[in-house]
Amino acid sequence: MTGAVRALMGLLFACWVLGNAQAQAVRDPDEYFFDQTFGDLREELQNAREQGKRGLLVFFEMDECPFCHRMKTNVLNRQDVQEFYKQHFLIVALDIEGDVELSDFKGQTVSQKDFAFQQHRVRATPVFVFFDLEGEQVARYTGATRDAREFLWLGEYVADGIYREKSFTRYKREKKKQQGPH
Repeated sequence: MTGAVRALMGLLFACWVLGNAQAQAVRDPDEYFFDQTFGDLREELQNAREQGKRGLLVFFEMDECPFCHRMKTNVLNRQDVQEFYKQHFLIVALDIEGDVELSDFKGQTVSQKDFAFQQHRVRATPVFVFFDLEGEQVARYTGATRDAREFLWLGEYVADGIYREKSFTRYKREKKKQQGPH
């Protein structure tokens, strides 16, 4: 390979890396993905209604969870993901081991861990639970998604009400056929 060809290939690679970095801008998920909450889920639902959102997304996490960390550093930090989810949902993070109290959808005061474990049977993390504007659970996803594309599909699945018609597994399969390999 000649020096000119190597230089051209190096330049093309640098352009590809730069283009990819710009196409997938990343930002701190704690600042740009999650909404601040005072721990009153009925109030959060009211805020979601007033803002024209589809519902509330609760991200159940745990400090030492490698899959939660992976979601935050590879998916929830992406600007495209943040913008889509913020448009459609109010988003709250809750620690499944947390003793911080919150007011649940019925107005009862419970700890974060009791809300997670007793009311929503969260045993592993991360768990993404979507609630409609009445506080009813409409979808649930346990574990890290494969990538940002799958997480965006999950958001579309809920925001567009597709959960009423089919399982998320079926929806993903159909999306993969339509869009081809990533």
